[in-house]
Amino acid sequence: MVARLVVGITGATGALYGVKLLARARALGVQTHLVVTPSGVLSAHHELGLDRRALEALADQSYAPGDVGARLASGSFDAAAMVVAPCSMKTLAAVAHGLSDNLLTRTADVMLKERRRLVLMVRETPFNLAHLRNMTAATEMGAIVFPPLPAFYHRPSSIDEMVAETVERVLALVQAPGAMPKPWAGLGAEPA
Repeated sequence: MVARLVVGITGATGALYGVKLLARARALGVQTHLVVTPSGVLSAHHELGLDRRALEALADQSYAPGDVGARLASGSFDAAAMVVAPCSMKTLAAVAHGLSDNLLTRTADVMLKERRRLVLMVRETPFNLAHLRNMTAATEMGAIVFPPLPAFYHRPSSIDEMVAETVERVLALVQAPGAMPKPWAGLGAEPA
């Protein structure tokens, strides 16, 4: 079970995923360590009206992306998993090619070398060949590529409900205690 989770927020659209992930992890009692890129701050401000300070307040501890000497940059830091929500194609490419050029990508590299869970909630469509090859490379190294595609079989009634269910699935994937995504009940069953 994951008791300590690293969360990265990059400049891809979908800052709400990172924000909801931090809030839900806190509700589950999971300690969070946050790295937000400068582009991630821009997206969060544009999409949600949040600045860096507001984002950092959602985590138990936050780190500057340029602080490559922070404890997250070492395999000795005991975090069972990392989720990049959302994950830009630039960050995906850096992870896929081992470019540890900031704390977020260095921490992702540490997760891979230590064989820990790394979930990349990639955001871009349509995918070009470079995107697909980078997703393949990251997967071959042990990352989990998890585009935040909503499930509709539960008949969600709002964007917030779709985001919340996706976040719940991600938290279950990293084995956060108490994460409970809605299970598929099978054809013929009434949606929850």
